[in-house]
Amino acid sequence: MKFDKDQFNCPVEATLFLIGGKYKPLILWHLIKQPLHYMELQRLIPKATPKMLSQQLRDLESCNLIHREVIPEKPPKTIYSLTPFGRSAIPVLEAMCNWGEHYLNELDLETPCCASKRDPI
Repeated sequence: MKFDKDQFNCPVEATLFLIGGKYKPLILWHLIKQPLHYMELQRLIPKATPKMLSQQLRDLESCNLIHREVIPEKPPKTIYSLTPFGRSAIPVLEAMCNWGEHYLNELDLETPCCASKRDPI
């Protein structure tokens, strides 16, 4: 993802540029505990089409939030992990989870994600 240094009017805008998108926060969230293969991410985010998931992964990689490693096996495997910069987004993701969980509790809803909520890091 290319950006112009003058395009951000506030820090929230810069944050949304980096982690905003339909699946970027979910990708980052799932990578908190451990690196994952592409197919594992696909299973964890079933609503993401392969094209959309690949694009979101490329965007996160180009912003240095995730690292992509290709394992030369037959067939090749691609593993994604958080970079140190990506790990710096964990408090933001945890705040998003807590805020969303509060909202869903008010609606008397529980999701599988919140039922197995990750331990804070």
